[in-house]
Amino acid sequence: MKEPSHFITRFAPSPNGWLHLGHAYSALLGAHHASAAGGTFLLRIEDIDIGRARAHFIDGIYQDLAWLGLEWPEPVLLQSTRFDAYEAALKILREMDLVYPCWATRREILDAIPDPATWPRDPDGAPLYPGLYRDLPDSERKRRMWEGTNYAWRLDMRKALAWVEKNIAKPLTFEELYPLSQTTSQTAPQTIVADPAAFGDVVLARKDVPTSYHLAVVLDDAQQNISQVTRGQDLAPATHIHRLLQALLNLPTPSYFHHDLLRDPQGRRLSKQAGDTGFRDLRQQGMRLEDVLARLPPPIGLGD
Repeated sequence: MKEPSHFITRFAPSPNGWLHLGHAYSALLGAHHASAAGGTFLLRIEDIDIGRARAHFIDGIYQDLAWLGLEWPEPVLLQSTRFDAYEAALKILREMDLVYPCWATRREILDAIPDPATWPRDPDGAPLYPGLYRDLPDSERKRRMWEGTNYAWRLDMRKALAWVEKNIAKPLTFEELYPLSQTTSQTAPQTIVADPAAFGDVVLARKDVPTSYHLAVVLDDAQQNISQVTRGQDLAPATHIHRLLQALLNLPTPSYFHHDLLRDPQGRRLSKQAGDTGFRDLRQQGMRLEDVLARLPPPIGLGD
């Protein structure tokens, strides 16, 4: 895979709601870093959740970002156009015997956990998958798949880590960037040792959608030659899974900048799911761009 020749970062929203101020901050911060480095800022639409993605939200993303004064190269990459690429990568992992089909429902997983209070959880707080279908005989797997019932493809974490130990023979690491101050785009790198085992056998795809966020994002970042992934702190734990997938699929590893999340006065982070007001509502109410930018933390602000 071609290594990026200059600084490239991206803003990659999902079109399942209107952008709020947290999205504005993330997009502006990425563009700010790209400008400071003399690089490129990309927009990517992460619409693999075809059940929730909506065309009018995609149009709204374009309109809102343009109102913020942002520009990006065309055409914009839509993940929904790359299912073949995701399926091809999943096929590689299947041929490496690193993924397996899993028919477990959420209820079945919860019922298999003897004591939820003491059962280990991943860094996102979800109970670790108890391995219900990991060691199913091949004949049983083929029978179930032939029947056409719904299943997911899970990464066999034990086999994946064994593959890394055999073929790479050194710890997987990635570079995390930290701001030197709140008034500059300058950052200081720190080498982080990846710990993907903390997530257990994560889902990489489902029968109806041949990818997950984890698989799609590492493939798209490589396809677009991303040199710095700029995203919120809520996605920082996922980097450990992404680093493992990069190693398994022989993909380059960008640096990572996980910025602080914007929060409401009570300290709750802004989210579309919680119904936080989109900043398009603020401008439709007559708020000027300068006033919207003034609500965001530095280094994004007037005259920046």
